[in-house]
Amino acid sequence: DVTFSRYLYIEEDDFSENPPPKFFRLKPGGEVRLMGAYIIRCNEVVKDENGNIKRILCTADLETSNRNPADGRKIKGTIHWLSADHCITADVRLYDRLFTLENVADIPENESYLDYLNPESLTVLKNCKLEPSLANAELNDRFQFVRLGYFCKDSHYENSFNRIVTLRDSYAKTQK
Repeated sequence: DVTFSRYLYIEEDDFSENPPPKFFRLKPGGEVRLMGAYIIRCNEVVKDENGNIKRILCTADLETSNRNPADGRKIKGTIHWLSADHCITADVRLYDRLFTLENVADIPENESYLDYLNPESLTVLKNCKLEPSLANAELNDRFQFVRLGYFCKDSHYENSFNRIVTLRDSYAKTQK
């Protein structure tokens, strides 16, 4: 179970100040369901002196724990979240294709395979916030990180998880 608290973290992609059409995640004045919890409404966006979002102030409808609102309003979006007071920090490694070619057999004989290495084959996300239960992860355990894919604990780096399988993102496809 994930503990609900006053301060929460959500994915950066789950909020937009200027959302495109059919964006069913959190936006100013909008409502979403927190997965397995309540419906929240975005009331205010607080920014730093450079215009970067520092926090999003929301209210929770405490009558909606795993239920639809009694007044019948429709909530289309559901996002995942973590309690800021009950999470762990870890690095997340996102692996992509090693080569820029679909088939390495297509590399011309007079060229090196090194010329076709994908410079973005590994992205390391530092200081990610994760569920506290992952602190007890064993090497052969597998976990689904919502909308990101399946991950396992890294055997070489402390407090690190590796993506082993991606998920299809239907929303990302519609934005292309």
